[in-house]
Amino acid sequence: MDGGTRIAEVIKAAGVEHIFTLCGGHISPILAGCKKLGVDVVDVRDEKNAVFAADAYARLSGLVGVAAVTAGPGVTNTITAIKNAQMAHSPLVVLGGATATVLKGRGSLQDIDQMALVRPHVKWAARTERVRDLVPTLRRAFTLAASGTPGPVFVEIPVDLLYEEEVVRSWYLKKSAAPPSLATRLLNWYLKRHLNKIFVPVKGQDNPAPAAAEIKNATSSELRAASRRIAKAERPVLVIGSQALLDPDSLDELVQGIEKLQIPVFLSGMARGLLGADHPLQMRHKRRLALKEADLVILCGVPCDFRLDYGNHIRRSTTLVSINRDLQALKLNRTPCLGIHGDPQQFLIQLSTSHTQSSESWESWRQQLRARHDARNEEIEHQSTESVERINPLSLCKAMDSRLSADSVLVADGGDFVATASYVVQPRTPLSWLDPGVFGTLGVGAGFALAAKLCRPNADVWVIYGDGSVGFSAMEFDTFVRHKTPVIAIVGNDACWSQIAREQVEILGDDVGTNLRYTDYHTVAEGCGGKGLLLERPEDVPAVLDEAIRLSREGHPVLINAHISPTDFRKGSISM
Repeated sequence: MDGGTRIAEVIKAAGVEHIFTLCGGHISPILAGCKKLGVDVVDVRDEKNAVFAADAYARLSGLVGVAAVTAGPGVTNTITAIKNAQMAHSPLVVLGGATATVLKGRGSLQDIDQMALVRPHVKWAARTERVRDLVPTLRRAFTLAASGTPGPVFVEIPVDLLYEEEVVRSWYLKKSAAPPSLATRLLNWYLKRHLNKIFVPVKGQDNPAPAAAEIKNATSSELRAASRRIAKAERPVLVIGSQALLDPDSLDELVQGIEKLQIPVFLSGMARGLLGADHPLQMRHKRRLALKEADLVILCGVPCDFRLDYGNHIRRSTTLVSINRDLQALKLNRTPCLGIHGDPQQFLIQLSTSHTQSSESWESWRQQLRARHDARNEEIEHQSTESVERINPLSLCKAMDSRLSADSVLVADGGDFVATASYVVQPRTPLSWLDPGVFGTLGVGAGFALAAKLCRPNADVWVIYGDGSVGFSAMEFDTFVRHKTPVIAIVGNDACWSQIAREQVEILGDDVGTNLRYTDYHTVAEGCGGKGLLLERPEDVPAVLDEAIRLSREGHPVLINAHISPTDFRKGSISM
């Protein structure tokens, strides 16, 4: 059995159904082995999108995502996506091809020090040196990726470990009719010795399945301490982030637990949609003010980073309870009154079994938050009706929201237009909102959407693009066509990097580097085999959106190029 097939066996045993890649000579046996064993090989047009797709696959499936990329530039192209997965706590295994073991450091094709480059951005990095190391190394990689604080791991695999021994020996040991010279005999002796070392017989590897992940949970004393603080609170707030959704199989229990606790909830990141569109406990607006007024704040998988103004949104007199799998994130910028190093999802589920509140608990507090929430919605409704030169982005987002099905998946990839959409477009179900996470990476859209459509083939998958971010992955419409993943992309095109330009122009008086064109992104989609729709007039919005949905459900990936007007809706909202 060749090394590529051995690797494929581990991937198959881990339950992974799709591996994402861009082909390369250094990794071909891995791809062939996966195909042979029934693991779907999904090839993209840029290596970073293979990792973005593996990231989204991990988030939606609860499994470890897998990407395989070729050596050198194949690996370097993934660094942004790997770092994004690290900061988003997404469990990935990235397989990097490498030059043959005997050629390392001798100037062979695409041979660089990949380990030094990747190691700072992953949980664990390993280089295999022998065929018999492949399975145990891969098994450990899968377990580590999902254990503790989930994240990416990197395994470098030299190409000569992937092919059959007979093939590799034919590469190294050239036959010649002439008697070999002394130098040739010495070289052959060295090469045979080296080959014998890398092809040491493989024994005791009948079970390629990775071990279960190790996940730390809150202790009973920590749960009691949290319950006591809740019982004393008059104005509690619960903030739930992406980390609380790492186990898709427990989401129903999580929702039930939140409903038992009866604490007003703000959802961030991938937690959007956890409670549906209009749950009475969920507040979507005026979070900063709520945190300032609260006497108890519970952060579940949410660090005190720039999104909470480094903890300054929460008063020093407020009781702060924080639960996080990442010990560093648990205490980042603000030491909590009660810090629990454990899984936020299980914490809420376990807490709700011992501490429940009546529906009247904190009713006046909830009404106060709801009144502000509703007032903000009224403001947005009014602003969406304002007349502008092209299409009002708020009005466009409202029209899109009205057409979402119960199982629609939303992928957020952009700045100003996407952030505007987040105020209006409401995901309907858990794990139906995908954004890059704390790294704020542009370019995740195509990879995330690809994986989302593979995981949920019957759902409408929408990519909300800015006209800046679409430039990072528009070519992947070719991938959508080839792999029959009919997503709907909507580009908020205002011919500008608006999120940057708005404050840059005001502060510096210069729009340098922020101007774009009303580029024909829809024709790019058409050129890749998809369907492109140009949307220039407000009165055409309903018909164009309906047409996009129809085309997608018929099997065509669609891109709507929506010409929107710049607005001041988010003026002053940028934070760093």
